Amino acid sequence: MPPPGPSRRVLRGPAPQESVLMANQPDFMFDFDFSKYLGDLKVPGLDMEALVSSQRRNLEALTQVNKTALDGMQAVMKRQAEILRQLVEEASQAAQDIVKAETPQDKLSRQTELTKEAFEKTVSNLRELMEMMAKSNTEVADVLNSRVGQILDEARDLVAKQQLPFKDLVKKD
Repeated sequence: MPPPGPSRRVLRGPAPQESVLMANQPDFMFDFDFSKYLGDLKVPGLDMEALVSSQRRNLEALTQVNKTALDGMQAVMKRQAEILRQLVEEASQAAQDIVKAETPQDKLSRQTELTKEAFEKTVSNLRELMEMMAKSNTEVADVLNSRVGQILDEARDLVAKQQLPFKDLVKKD
């Protein structure tokens, strides 16, 4: 093999030792405690502890949304795998049924029946999968709607608690 030159480049990744070293490096982004940093900031009229607490709840809601979406997606994928397994079994049985038919007319008749059954089953399976996805999407939207409502309540309470010029615009229920 000719040595690499301007017309020939060799693409290489990091050496194996470098990969191991990189994998063992701590992730400083996740080790950093934002609440300590923000707690030391003194902004007049702003409750940093409430802000940090609100952001923590936002992250918890986001985590719940991701988990709910992932669970829904896994359920759909599991059902799709079951449908595929059933489809293969039914196709094998259908082929045997068609071969067993004695006359060409019987074969055509059986093939027509099987095609109709397969179409109806496909429509049924699609409806089931769509309902599963809609249920998962509704669960995700419920978590998001709940958190957005909480955020708006927190903002209203924060404005009402602070001595801000637009405090009179906020109505408490």
